[in-house]
Amino acid sequence: MKPRKLIVTAVAAGILVVWSFPVLWALLTSFKTERDVLAYPPKLIFTPTLASYADVLFGSASVLPNLGSSLVVASLATALAMLIAIPAAYALARLEFPAKRGTGFYVLATQMLPPVGLIVPYYLVMQKLAVLDTYAGLIVIYLTFSLPFAIWLLVSYFEDIPREMEEAALLDRASRLRALWHVILPQVRGGIAVTAIFVFLNAWNELLFAVVLGGNRVRTVTVAMFNFISVEQTLWAKLAAGAVLAMAPVILLGLLAQRHIVKGLTVGAVKGGGRR
Repeated sequence: MKPRKLIVTAVAAGILVVWSFPVLWALLTSFKTERDVLAYPPKLIFTPTLASYADVLFGSASVLPNLGSSLVVASLATALAMLIAIPAAYALARLEFPAKRGTGFYVLATQMLPPVGLIVPYYLVMQKLAVLDTYAGLIVIYLTFSLPFAIWLLVSYFEDIPREMEEAALLDRASRLRALWHVILPQVRGGIAVTAIFVFLNAWNELLFAVVLGGNRVRTVTVAMFNFISVEQTLWAKLAAGAVLAMAPVILLGLLAQRHIVKGLTVGAVKGGGRR
């Protein structure tokens, strides 16, 4: 093996170890008893138990309803974001209209806003509209930070499609909508897939808005992790079991869509950023 390839492999292996260590440690901790978790030095050899998973799934602090809430919020936010982002990105990439440059800058600027600075205005508006602690309110809030990201990523994919393909369809008397549906969208389905994946992951993992704008009726799984943390003690084994259950759908989705995610990072974001 060449020295350069060896160095790259060693660096990649080191990064992989650093990234995977917290996940593997949480998985290991989830099979321990609370006594084994607090043992010092840490026990690497112990008798595994599923008691923490039983409590987390079927106990008084079950996270199953919270997993359902996260699935509803993330799925609907993703669906609505893609429904709006696809035509918006197509318009920015293909159409000429007044204030096009300003609209593109506005979309980018909204993505740069710090979320913590929006919490109080969001809370006051949702309180006036009586949508605090509701699915509709939280989904709309998630749209505010999902849409700019989705639009900006999709624009790069639409711009990558040769205009000649669309012009040929228009010459055949296809409408703009038919050209979009039958010509453009099949060419960018990979970009649509990776954008939808990223939007779903962002919504699934979001914590700040869910803590402040959610409540007892709408409580996502990221917020439910606080059930195992109190002033007196932290139930580390149950917390780790809940974290593993919360990570499982995300990891599974990432593995299934690995090829699309890599393409989105290397093609969509980089190429789109270079053009702008």
